[in-house]
Amino acid sequence: MARDQIDMTPLQSRDELVAWFEGGIKPPSEFRIGTEHEKTPFTLEGRQPVPYEGARGIGALLEGMQLLLGWEPIMEHGNIIGLYDVTGGGAISLEPGGQFELSGAPLENVHQTQSELMAHLAQVREIATPLGIGFLGLGMTPSWSRSQIPVMPKGRYKIMTNYMPKVGQYGIDMMYRTCTVQTNLDFSSEADMVKKLRVSIALQPVATALFANSPFTEGKPNGFLSFRSEIWRDTDNARAGMLPWVFEDGMGFERWVDYALDVPMYFVKRGESYIDVAGSSFRAFFEGRNNSLPGERPTISDWANHLSTIFPEVRLKRYLEMRGADGVPWGRLPALPAFWVGLLYDNDSLDAAWDLVSHWTAAERQALRDDVPRFGFKARIKDRYLFEIAKECLKLSHAGLRRRNRVDHSGRDESRHLEPLERILEAGRTPAEEMLDKFKGDWGGSVEPVYQEYAF
Repeated sequence: MARDQIDMTPLQSRDELVAWFEGGIKPPSEFRIGTEHEKTPFTLEGRQPVPYEGARGIGALLEGMQLLLGWEPIMEHGNIIGLYDVTGGGAISLEPGGQFELSGAPLENVHQTQSELMAHLAQVREIATPLGIGFLGLGMTPSWSRSQIPVMPKGRYKIMTNYMPKVGQYGIDMMYRTCTVQTNLDFSSEADMVKKLRVSIALQPVATALFANSPFTEGKPNGFLSFRSEIWRDTDNARAGMLPWVFEDGMGFERWVDYALDVPMYFVKRGESYIDVAGSSFRAFFEGRNNSLPGERPTISDWANHLSTIFPEVRLKRYLEMRGADGVPWGRLPALPAFWVGLLYDNDSLDAAWDLVSHWTAAERQALRDDVPRFGFKARIKDRYLFEIAKECLKLSHAGLRRRNRVDHSGRDESRHLEPLERILEAGRTPAEEMLDKFKGDWGGSVEPVYQEYAF
């Protein structure tokens, strides 16, 4: 999650909310790639969750990282909860169960994404290994129960933890037990945003299948290939999902504003404190009707923070966030930005991708999204298996990256970062199916080997 925005200008009109999104428009020459990934810390001895407190806890890990990197600490009530790189724009933050997130800086190409990742892993290892901490690259913790997982000292998570069970069965699992990798990409106009949003929502199930990596819960197969993706189907459907209205005529920034105004809020931040307003809409707050803050009007910061608590398959901020993929081991992480950059940052590939999905109905898109967590590539839309569609998407992405022609020091373009996905399609099965085969075979019915094979 991004760090909370700080701009205390009171909002006067709906137009300002629309203008906030319009502020994200950039010429294609300024398009950047942001990659965020979460990983689960575990104790190298005993493979248990890592608490926040103590000499070998998450707090100590962040303090060590701060000394190593010289980044600004992000504090809350005396606790270090993250780090921010003032010069480059990257950040390290904590998810509710201690999942360690790198929100990468806005970079120009996927080679830089890979370099950033390698540097981050080396830095984290340098501090974490002496503390006896390792990191796991899966979409969900494979062996721990909800009750085993520690809670990080962040006010917003306390509010969300209380609210989640009221609106879905899996919200607590989402918060404390899952990890994702996500890519953030730019748009050059309102029309460009709409086109990219539609294509990427429709094709998010392809990313879910390619990255499906969460088949275990509490040491046993859970019946899914991406249980993380299944969790999102019943976390809080007022703020999640496939957004069918995005495909209707008249879609644009205003339509997103109207949607976001009606999504229930979690909190309002004042200073270092979070005020629980869970369940009331931003619209009521905007009209001065919030019971916890009577007569008070929201600020730009309140709006930006609220937008960061909406969780659809693709999220609009001042850029678009691809949210369909499970967290994966480090070797496969750059493949996610590569996949989406090839599809969305090349106009020919974007047009071809739109041709691929434009005739799908809302019901068909929804059915595909509902089936993919369990069936992966064997999910179907109309008369086609997702496997065929994934192959086509990878071809389009590959061609888009070749045309972009951003080469590294060895003269290779960004399409080389798709290699892990090409291997998955050659094998014809998702990473989760490969893991389930190991579980039934070499691993002898134990998930313990994941802590070696899928560690960072």
